Amino acid sequence: MSLSSALSIAQSALLATSRQTSVVTRNVADADNPNYSRRIALVTSTTPGARSVDVQRATNDLLFRQNLGALSAYAGQSALYNGMDQLDVSVNGVDNASSPSTAIGNLQQALQLYATSPSNQNLGSSVIDAAKQVVRSLNEGSKAIQDFRTQTDGQIDTAVKDLNSLLNQFQDANIAVMSGTRSGTDVSDALDQRDALLKKIANYIPVSTFTRGDNDMVITTGDGTTLFETIPRTVSFAPSSGYAAGAAGNTVCIDNVPVSAGSGGNTTASGTIAGLLQLRDGVASTMQSQLDETARGLITAFAETAPSMPNAAGLFTWPGAPAVPAAGTLVDGLAGTIKINAAMDPSTGGNPTLLRDGGANGAAYVANTTGGASYSNLLVAYGDQLDKPMTFDPSAGISATSSVADYAANSIGWLQGVRQQASTAADAKEALAQRSADALSNATGVNVDQEMSLMLDLEHTYQASARMMKTVDDMMTALLSAVG
Repeated sequence: MSLSSALSIAQSALLATSRQTSVVTRNVADADNPNYSRRIALVTSTTPGARSVDVQRATNDLLFRQNLGALSAYAGQSALYNGMDQLDVSVNGVDNASSPSTAIGNLQQALQLYATSPSNQNLGSSVIDAAKQVVRSLNEGSKAIQDFRTQTDGQIDTAVKDLNSLLNQFQDANIAVMSGTRSGTDVSDALDQRDALLKKIANYIPVSTFTRGDNDMVITTGDGTTLFETIPRTVSFAPSSGYAAGAAGNTVCIDNVPVSAGSGGNTTASGTIAGLLQLRDGVASTMQSQLDETARGLITAFAETAPSMPNAAGLFTWPGAPAVPAAGTLVDGLAGTIKINAAMDPSTGGNPTLLRDGGANGAAYVANTTGGASYSNLLVAYGDQLDKPMTFDPSAGISATSSVADYAANSIGWLQGVRQQASTAADAKEALAQRSADALSNATGVNVDQEMSLMLDLEHTYQASARMMKTVDDMMTALLSAVG
C-alpha cells in the first residue's frame, strides 16, 4: 500500500468517525424529546479502505400504529370522564347536596311533618319552601345541562379548528419529507415532525396511515374516511350559540362524512371529538330527559283530583296547566319550566292551606269539604303518591316503572354507574397509552448509556486513525528528508 493510499484511508476514517460522533451527539442532545427517533450511523467500506456514513432513522411501524390507536382511545375516554365529572357537580352539587333527589327527600319529610299537625300553618309554609327547593333544583339543573352542552359545543368547535390546523401543518411536513426523499437528502427531522403531528391528530380523531412512493403518506380515519391525501380534507362543524332541551347538536363532518359519537361508559369513542359528541348529545341529553321525567312525575303526584273532573296541576305546575302531562310520555324541557302553583305560594299571595284542603283549581277540587283544621287525608295521599310506582318514558334511560322518589335517586345512580365505568376505563386506557409509548420509546428512542458507550468506542477509533495519520506523516517526512 502506498503512503498516499494509507493517508487517504486515515483521512476517510477520521471523516467517518467525525460524522458518527455528530450523530451520537445529536442523539444524546434529544434523548428527552419524546418525538425524536434515534439516528443510526451505518459505516460502509469501499475499495481501497475508504469509508462512508449512511444515517438511518430507527422506526417500528407496528408499535407506532398501536401507540396512535391507544392515544385515540384514551383521548376519547378522558374527554367523556372529565366531562361527566363536571356535569355531575354542576347538576347535583358536591355529594349530591343540590340534586333533585335530595330536595325531594326533604319535601317528603316536610310533608310528613305537616300531615302530623295539619293545623300548623308554619309547617304548611315549610312544605311550600321545600317544594320551591325541588323546583329550584330542577330549574337550575336543566339550565346547567344546557349550558354544559353549549360549552361542550364550543370545545368541539375548538377541537375541529385545531384538527384543521394540524392537518395543514402535516401537509407542510409531508411535502418536506417527499422533497428530501426525491433529492436524496436526510429527511429524519421531517419524519420526526410528521410523526409528532400524527400523534396530535390521533388525539382528536382515530387515524390509520399508509405510505406511497417518495414517502408520501395518506391518512384515513378509523372508519376509512380520507383525512389527508396530498392535501387535507375539510373537517367542518357549525357551533350553536345555545341549546334547548331536546335540541340535537350539529354534526362534525370530515369531507362531508359525519363523525360518529361514542357510546357507553367504557366508550367506543376514539379521539376527543367523538367523546365530546357523546357528552353533548348522549350523556347530557339523557340527564336532561331524566330531570324532565322527574318533573313530570312530581306534577302528576301532586295533581288535584275531583269526581267527574280531569286531574289538574296542583302544588307543581307547568306552562300546559291546568292539564297534567300525559302519563309515560317525555316532555322536553319540563324540568326548566316547572314551578310552584301561585295559588299555594304565600310569596305571591297564595294560601298554603290549599295544599292541605285542595281547591287550587276551584271549588270542585276541594277535598276538605268540612273545613276541618286537622284534616290530613290529602297530605297523606300526596306522600303516598311520591312512593307509588308510575310509568316513565323508557327513552330517558332508566327504569320505566318506579316511584318519583326512586326515579330521582335512580337518576343519580345511573350517572354514578356510567361515571364509574368511565373512570375504570380511563385508567386502563391511560395505562395502555403509556405502555405503548414506552414500548415505542424503547424501540426507537435514545438510550443515553448506549450512546455514551458508543461515544467511547468512537473516541478510540478516532485516536487510532489519528495515530495512523501521524505515522504516515512521519514516514513521508523521513522519505522527503532522505530524498533531499
